[in-house]
Amino acid sequence: MFIRQLEYLVTLARERHFARAAEACCVSQPALLSAIRHLEEELGVAIVERAQKFVGFTREGEQILTWARQALAAWDGLRQTAALSRGALRGSLRMGAIPTTLPIMSLLTGPYWRAYPDLKQQVKSLSNEEIIRRVENFELDIGLTYLEEQNLDRFRVLPLYRERYVLLARDATLFGGGASIDWRDAAELPLCLLTPNMQNRRIIDAAFLRAGVCPRVVVETDSGFALYSNVRCAEVFSIMPHSLLALFEMREELTAIPLTPELNRGIGLIALSSDPAPPIVSAIWSITEQLDLRSRFEFPQYS
Repeated sequence: MFIRQLEYLVTLARERHFARAAEACCVSQPALLSAIRHLEEELGVAIVERAQKFVGFTREGEQILTWARQALAAWDGLRQTAALSRGALRGSLRMGAIPTTLPIMSLLTGPYWRAYPDLKQQVKSLSNEEIIRRVENFELDIGLTYLEEQNLDRFRVLPLYRERYVLLARDATLFGGGASIDWRDAAELPLCLLTPNMQNRRIIDAAFLRAGVCPRVVVETDSGFALYSNVRCAEVFSIMPHSLLALFEMREELTAIPLTPELNRGIGLIALSSDPAPPIVSAIWSITEQLDLRSRFEFPQYS
């Protein structure tokens, strides 16, 4: 029952709502509240602020929540170790990926599935900041994200490739056959870019700022596929990672033109650093180390 109580507590922290937490745990709301109340009695401290609806945790409750997450992660690792000793790795691999790497995830999930067919894989599209937060809170096992300009001291890091930015154009003749285009010229084109809240867009905006120009953005979207389709069908241009194009069907009329100066960012896996590492994380980490995404995305591949 103690493990179940901790699961209820962590789920409530994630859902921030009593009814949704109960539904996620497949129990009634009274049962969930009763279990948390019994946990409070056992520990002798109030964990949840008392109100008709969920308003938050007490100061002591926030500290207990941190330990609850670690205890559940340890329990999950114990079960994985037991399953592995019986000759099979079972359980769930929870992964977060920044939006521009979502198509790339298929290059990872395939090898993982072939090696461990009983492993259930879950992939969520999340911001860079949300991936880091969820990995730290044991809500994700690994993340595929940017490796630069952030503090990753608490994480295992596995660099995979560099995300290099190109201008995607339908009519390359507009540039007189040039081998590249600079950021000042790109800023004058009608552009379709990702929305300003996304890290990819902030990276691109910073490049335009360094060039001393303001881009002409006519369409904004939160979908990498929408960037591609707008270039192909709406007669606009886009700036996107060359790796994203690797899994799209590049039509003959579309051209990827390198930008100068080159803009690139390191992409890789992160997992919370722990000893011992969860068996699932160790297993997929070993598989990923054998993959060679760098050569697959060698630049310039699409010019």
